[in-house]
Amino acid sequence: MQNRYLENRWDKKIAATLNEPGLLRYRSNLLGSDLRITNYGGGNTSAKVTQPDPLDGNPRKVLWVKGSGGDLGTIETSGFATLYLEKFYDLTGVYRGVAHEDDMVALYPLCAFGRNTVAASIDTPLHAFLPALHVDHLHPDWGIALAAAANGEERMQEFNRRFNRQLVWLPWQRPGFELGLMLKRAVESNPKCDGIVLGGHGLFSWGETSESCYRNTLELIDRLGQFVQEHVDAVGDKIFGGALCSTREDHGAIAIDSLPFLRGRLSTALRVIGNYSALPEVQRFVNSKDAEKLAWLGTSCPDHFVRTKVRPLFVRWDPSQNLPQLRTAFDQGLEQYRRDYAAYYQAHALPDSPAMRPANPAVVLVPGVGMFSFAKSRTEARLASEFYVNAIHVMEGATALADSNAGEKETVECPQAGPAAPSSAFQCHSNYVALPTREAFRIEYWALEEAKIRRQPPEKSMSRRIAMVVGGGSGIGREVALLAGAGGATVAVADRNVPAAEAVATELRKRHGADSAQAIEIDITKESSIQAALRSVISLCGGLDLLINTAALFPTSADNTTSPTQWGKTLEINVTANYFLAEQAARIFREQGLDASIVLTSSANAVVPKRGSEAYDVSKAAVSHLVRELAVSLAPLVRVNGISPATVIRGSTMFPRERVIASLKKYDIRFDAAASDDDLRNLLADFYAQRTLTHQPIDPVDCAHAILFLAGPEARCTTGHILPVDGGLTEAFLR
Repeated sequence: MQNRYLENRWDKKIAATLNEPGLLRYRSNLLGSDLRITNYGGGNTSAKVTQPDPLDGNPRKVLWVKGSGGDLGTIETSGFATLYLEKFYDLTGVYRGVAHEDDMVALYPLCAFGRNTVAASIDTPLHAFLPALHVDHLHPDWGIALAAAANGEERMQEFNRRFNRQLVWLPWQRPGFELGLMLKRAVESNPKCDGIVLGGHGLFSWGETSESCYRNTLELIDRLGQFVQEHVDAVGDKIFGGALCSTREDHGAIAIDSLPFLRGRLSTALRVIGNYSALPEVQRFVNSKDAEKLAWLGTSCPDHFVRTKVRPLFVRWDPSQNLPQLRTAFDQGLEQYRRDYAAYYQAHALPDSPAMRPANPAVVLVPGVGMFSFAKSRTEARLASEFYVNAIHVMEGATALADSNAGEKETVECPQAGPAAPSSAFQCHSNYVALPTREAFRIEYWALEEAKIRRQPPEKSMSRRIAMVVGGGSGIGREVALLAGAGGATVAVADRNVPAAEAVATELRKRHGADSAQAIEIDITKESSIQAALRSVISLCGGLDLLINTAALFPTSADNTTSPTQWGKTLEINVTANYFLAEQAARIFREQGLDASIVLTSSANAVVPKRGSEAYDVSKAAVSHLVRELAVSLAPLVRVNGISPATVIRGSTMFPRERVIASLKKYDIRFDAAASDDDLRNLLADFYAQRTLTHQPIDPVDCAHAILFLAGPEARCTTGHILPVDGGLTEAFLR
């Protein structure tokens, strides 16, 4: 039988060049590249490899297994833990039972092979005790749908008969040493089995070569997809009890109007970044009759609720109502959610449990609109959304697998029940069985999960901040964008020159990940363009924290005169645009209710009069005072500051070759007419530098450092001020 959904992408030519660890990495990358097979960061793969012992040269069986916290799609060979298999088997002699299984994790490093220091995953025993040489443990939605069905074991037997498989069912057991031993006994009792379904959790499949393991895994998941999807298609529009409401035509606009408000409410403990999803399966779920009940039950797979929390917030809002009514409904729902989460923690916490984490939801479901997700970064918020989409798929499949005479009992005699949790602990709706809240708590607040969190690198100074850099395509703005990204901010690179902005955003994404930056088109002379750009930032990240504008105009003409049109255009871009940028951003800041910062770019010319640059100088003097005016009007929520650089030539769009040559001639500086643009700019920059106390040319990165100091937490008590970045230009000293 051919695969219907999943393509076998194993390339024998590539595989022929790889050793066993390389084949494990190759297999893992192939599996992890398809979200239908496993989630980001989820699942685990292993291989048992015979290698010479570095101590005595004798052959040893070594377990290669994905390290804790790794991602199959991107893992390198260096991301796998390696352990002496025989030493790991010897741990059974010191195992004192399930009540003490967490103690075993501290012994895993004692089994490390060679100099490998990668932390072994909690799933390590699950791979070690299965006899196959190559093992895959994955969480495909189709597989979890079966594992989370109240009739899952019965449906599994039906699946086995239809597809000539030998799957074996195991009840729910938290990952660890005990589950590893359960897997071992299951295979010993069923020697012909070719896979295992973990109740409420996921799948195990295997093979005697890396290629056969990959093929077996692919075929198993594809067949499960065929089995589950046929049931889903048969239910059709009646899935989740049918539709209760429909999606609003303006759902996208409602989402953008709501995100800053939601973000502010959910940033009470730690600031979060927002994400919005209106995928068809999301809309079908949030609009359905059963959505609220199913959402309340929570997810079943541990990989899901580690990202999405024990359950989402389902907002009781009629899509026919208006935006203020949505906000009221959200506030009411959030208050109840926090009470429920505190009760959940208090009901299950032990004396040694980690302290309660913020009682805010990671996922918010709104009928007629879609799904919002929130986390510490844009990537994490997107992943939370993806994981809840996985959960929706699981609920869809599990409910579709229901028997025609299935009832609506909230507790059932379910096959997921076992030594870890009785049937009475499980809740069910429409054949979907969620993980008991006690078991969810034991994973969410697991000491081992807490240790994984603590191993993460510390957050940077601008983490959780969203920065919009206007004029970010070149010069000072480019350096601001790059430094903000390096500081952990999510950056919107806004510029009229879209290719230049995209080049900077691309550079940021290469350095800091695909979600770190986005290019946005903006024309600051048009209020509609400003509004559209800000709404783009909201749609990408959920709000705004830092507004930085480095865009400006220096008028030039062949006869060194300024026309009325040039005068008006200079003030429009350098002054008026700054005002409307700040005014529009301030609306977002007020919606969020979070402290924010604006930094504008003035100039030393604001206080140093010159011949021939009157329009520019006057505009920058106005910017300096605008900073003070805005600081007063936007206090105390928003700090407004500016920088006052002396002439910055390198990378500036205000210094085309013609202007540089005109300035060199003006100051009687000798130059080679055939010299490059950069050489001419450096010549002029050195001239300007000699007029300062430091004799240092002003570089765009110098200005960027000053801007981000003013924008960041180090200057939290500074507002209404202009910071000179002029090398010590005495003419610009305050008078």
